[in-house]
Amino acid sequence: MSSNPIYEELEQGAKELEKESFEHKQAEEALREAEKKWRNSFNSLEDVMIIIDKDYNIEDINDSGLDLLGKSKKEVIGKKCYSIIHDTETPVEYCPLRKSLETKKPESVERHEDMFDKHFSIKSSPIFDKNGEIVRFVDLMSDITERKQSEEKFEIQRAQIKSLFDYSGEAMALLDLENHIIDANLAFKKVFGYPPEEARGKVIEDLICPERFYYTESKELDRQAMQVIKGAEIIRMRKDGKEINVRVSAGPIKVGGAITGRFVVFDDITERKQAEAELIQTKNFLQNILDSSIDGITTTDLQGNVMYASPRTKDIIGYDPEEIICKKAYSFYGNGIEDAKTIMKVLEEKGELRNHEMKFIRKDGQFIDINLSASLLKNEEGDVIGTLAIYSDITERNMLEAQLAQAQRMEALGTLAGGIAHNFNNLLMGIQGNASLMLLETDPNHPNYQKLKTIEKSVQSGSRLTRQLLGYAREGKYEVKPISLNQLVKETADTFSMTKKEIRIHQELAQDLSGIKADQGQIEQALLNIYVNASDAMSGGGDLFLKTMNVKHKDIKNKPFKPKPGNYVLLTIRDTGVGMDKHTMKRIFEPFFTTKGLAKGTGLGLASTYGIIKAHGGYIDVDSENGHGTTFSIYLPASERKVGEVAKDAGQIIKGRGVILLVDDEEIVLDVGVQLLEALGYTVFKAKGGREAVEIYKENKDKINIVLLDIIMPDMSGGQVYERMKEINPDIKVLLSSGYNIEGQATEILERGCDGFIQKPFNMKELSRSIDEIWNKG
Repeated sequence: MSSNPIYEELEQGAKELEKESFEHKQAEEALREAEKKWRNSFNSLEDVMIIIDKDYNIEDINDSGLDLLGKSKKEVIGKKCYSIIHDTETPVEYCPLRKSLETKKPESVERHEDMFDKHFSIKSSPIFDKNGEIVRFVDLMSDITERKQSEEKFEIQRAQIKSLFDYSGEAMALLDLENHIIDANLAFKKVFGYPPEEARGKVIEDLICPERFYYTESKELDRQAMQVIKGAEIIRMRKDGKEINVRVSAGPIKVGGAITGRFVVFDDITERKQAEAELIQTKNFLQNILDSSIDGITTTDLQGNVMYASPRTKDIIGYDPEEIICKKAYSFYGNGIEDAKTIMKVLEEKGELRNHEMKFIRKDGQFIDINLSASLLKNEEGDVIGTLAIYSDITERNMLEAQLAQAQRMEALGTLAGGIAHNFNNLLMGIQGNASLMLLETDPNHPNYQKLKTIEKSVQSGSRLTRQLLGYAREGKYEVKPISLNQLVKETADTFSMTKKEIRIHQELAQDLSGIKADQGQIEQALLNIYVNASDAMSGGGDLFLKTMNVKHKDIKNKPFKPKPGNYVLLTIRDTGVGMDKHTMKRIFEPFFTTKGLAKGTGLGLASTYGIIKAHGGYIDVDSENGHGTTFSIYLPASERKVGEVAKDAGQIIKGRGVILLVDDEEIVLDVGVQLLEALGYTVFKAKGGREAVEIYKENKDKINIVLLDIIMPDMSGGQVYERMKEINPDIKVLLSSGYNIEGQATEILERGCDGFIQKPFNMKELSRSIDEIWNKG
């Protein structure tokens, strides 16, 4: 069948169409594959790439750009680039795309973008159509933060190095290989007289080297400087022609391993050289100063061997200087090598040690207190070559300071104790007075009579407690007169032995013992307090040794006190009890300190003993050791006056007649005092305070027979009241009253003519006797 040309043409057309369709599909597939590869490359870039049209609209952005912006493509595509990146309504002035629109060339800029707090290199490249018109831009943003930071750090370091070079106190110069000065610092002018701008470009030897040294010394130094010169001392010349001594250090400058020049450092040591010459001239003078120092001075080498010892060494530690040369310094330290380690540790950390207190061992074995200061000895290069130690004996100073500290502490506690006792005595006065009044009105057969007597006994116990407090406060002397200490020791020992028969008492009393001027009752109390303390230390029984003797102040040695010159009576009380450790010994005289527990002791016994002895101008010391008993040593000033007898208490309540002015600032004392006096038969005026008392006495001086006057009052003291009243009536009769005692203000007022003293709390019998004694004086 013959082919139809039309069909053949159609068939051929169909084949060509099919081929063209296949080729088109292949092209599309290739295009898609190319676009996929481009997109992968586009998004895999670490730098930010943005496609922007010429109207600043974002057409595309890679993943790095989206990560930087923290946005999705939907939020970015089609938006103005400056609104997205800079948050502005118009392009920023430095925008490279804006400039590229004008120049039609790629433009770039490096900027710190505040929005991202990073430095970027931004390059905007235009894309043209076939007619040469810009259709879009490709912006590439590279993060250069690290590079910028490195550059800034480098610039800072360069500036710091330049500053160090320019403003160093030592003259510096940088030289090339031909010794031309590349640069010199400001100190170069100070040392040599040449400003940096004048020195630059000059050969350094032509500038500062004396001719006589040029060919010998300088060439050798040039050779050495290619290695290192450290501290060579040479002579150089200033601009004004003056020769100076300089210390030079030099070394090569290397770049990439190759030597390109050298640096030289000059230190003007002219003054130092002159000082060295002067030091040589004054060496003997300084040696004389060292030899005549009141402090001990030693130097040691690095191994701790003594290299020098001043003559004062002999006086302080007992060694002749030559005896300890080349011996270890720590051989006379209290803790030996441990002390040496402590000293060296401080010296290594701080370079010096000031006012370090430690123990030294004298040649005779005695320990002494030392104040030591030390420093490191260095040579001219600054290397440590040993130590210098200066020390003084502060044993006596420390002893005196300890005495002062103890005295101040005891004085403060004594003031507190005295104040407590005074206030407590006023309270007891109210209780005692009311109890006395009730007993006066109560039949002995009444069931409350014994209860009142019990109250009175309790008041007496409280009064004894306050007397102990006053004793500690050194306010414990009431009736001072010459007495025999031997007699007191015998009587108190006999009394004590009756209650503590398990303790054997041994007495060794000096036959020629001097008398003492003291309050017998208070000294008795002090002795009994120590006996009781000894008894507590010998719970299973033991021995108590009592010994008296006459001593002089110069015989009292190695004690924590320095006695006043004079004669003393010494009483030692030694027991065979359990003894005490050092910590306990330091505190036994403190009030309320006790080792017996709160239920068994008040802690006032030894405290009041301390106060009583001190109040009598004496001293008390204790020596003890765990397991070896305790010894108390009491030193009391001796008296040459004849020993007297002790008056006995004999009186009953003595009633009387007359008018008495009662003066006190405590309401409770006034109330009970009025009742007691009225019960004794007296008519009473009362005044609360000194000013009121003076006014009452001025109006009623012809009626008032006796004034019962409190000493401690806030508005006007008892002494002031007495003086005012005595001006009104020179023959006034006054009985002083106080919660304190006869010492202090009371003694001073009594010496001015006052008639008597009674201490609170007092009962009716004591009050009646005191008034009666004054009444009968005439």
